[in-house]
Amino acid sequence: MSGYLKASLTEIEPSSCPCGLSRRAFMDAEGRPATVHLLEVSRDTEPHYHKKMLECYTILEGEGWLELDGERVPVKPMDTVMIRPGCVHRPIGQMKVLNVAIPGFDPADEYVIPQ
Repeated sequence: MSGYLKASLTEIEPSSCPCGLSRRAFMDAEGRPATVHLLEVSRDTEPHYHKKMLECYTILEGEGWLELDGERVPVKPMDTVMIRPGCVHRPIGQMKVLNVAIPGFDPADEYVIPQ
């Protein structure tokens, strides 16, 4: 086994998520210690939270807000926000976001809040 993994986010098929479309790298890494997502935020996002996963959002393009436990925090390119487990969150606005998830993304740990 090699000491590293490499992925090309632009070559990963996007999948739908509460925030728009996400290209998730390292989903098949042994033990899934972390995943890296390229998130294209849509206009209609859904508030959600994770019980186990911490996320670090880095805004690459666009501007808008991250709604975090009901508070709207303005974000712009190169802003980074750490979202702890249990924090209800959603991005608002058209943005491209690099998201590092620790431990790696698990669909069973995504809880959407009905609106």
